[in-house]
Amino acid sequence: MTTHPPPPPPPPLAPPLSLLPLFSPPPQIFRFRFSFSSLRCSSSLSEMDNGGNSSLFPLHRCKTIHLVRHAQGIHNVEGDKNYKAYMSPEYFDAQLTQLGWQQVDNLRKHVHTSGLIKKIDVVITSPLLRTIQTAVGVFGGEGYTDTTDDLPLMVANAGNSDRGAISSLDCPPILAVELCREHLGVHPCDKRRSISEYRCLFPALDFSLIESDEDSLWEADVRETKEELAARGMKFMNWLFTRKERDIAIVTHSGFLFHTLAKFGNDCHPFVKKEISSHFANCELRSMVIVDSSMIGSDSSSTNYPGKIPSGPDLPSDVADEKNQEKDTSS
Repeated sequence: MTTHPPPPPPPPLAPPLSLLPLFSPPPQIFRFRFSFSSLRCSSSLSEMDNGGNSSLFPLHRCKTIHLVRHAQGIHNVEGDKNYKAYMSPEYFDAQLTQLGWQQVDNLRKHVHTSGLIKKIDVVITSPLLRTIQTAVGVFGGEGYTDTTDDLPLMVANAGNSDRGAISSLDCPPILAVELCREHLGVHPCDKRRSISEYRCLFPALDFSLIESDEDSLWEADVRETKEELAARGMKFMNWLFTRKERDIAIVTHSGFLFHTLAKFGNDCHPFVKKEISSHFANCELRSMVIVDSSMIGSDSSSTNYPGKIPSGPDLPSDVADEKNQEKDTSS
């Protein structure tokens, strides 16, 4: 009896969202081809010349997201020496190191000199001390003075930062969201403080979307699996399309970014896949375009214009030709 080899496994399902780096690569290397189900790329120059790989998306189905991993935390330093340090209660809700704050200062300088700070509509941060410190340090206002009626984004020396207070003026709003937290469970560095305590340290930060004052998600003896983390990451990405903002900065964690972004770009050129999903350095920023390919969001375009105002005849010549051909065929 003739035996046949088993069929190859099916390709991984593409997520309902597509993600790609914001900048355009040199055209002689490759170009992107977009579809509503996935991201595609081609290295074929002949295909590029024929224009067969280009596609269009409605602008209002796209958002620009600026992904940031938090700056160096005290747990990163000790964990690099000994992995068991991540299990130590000493690093509960780890704060930034002084080197981490220097990284924050340098990224802040970049987002201002590049003009990025003027484009961002909202900053979303994981509600852990190291991500909140990074978010307010990079995207917050200048030094706070108590001569104004506005609350500070961060009080002086919050989380043993040895930093002055940070103003909430002239900066995008900063919103804490549980969905973009790091791996949940077991590691004390990934357990957050109470929201009540955070409100005292970061008075102008928006914690309104967090339901529980205490950390009800972290469990001492159960570690979230990689698959569960990736599923939570995709839920977060889908949630972004329920927001009205178009340019969104997200300050989060290495594990969250790596396992979430691994879901994207599986049929891209390997170089693009690597740009999307390789591990982030501390305080690294990558700008991406995310496309809603399954009508998750419901926003209408703010720039489209319906035309025909005032109304009048506007039959295009090609449509007229088709109608004329139909008449000739039927007669």
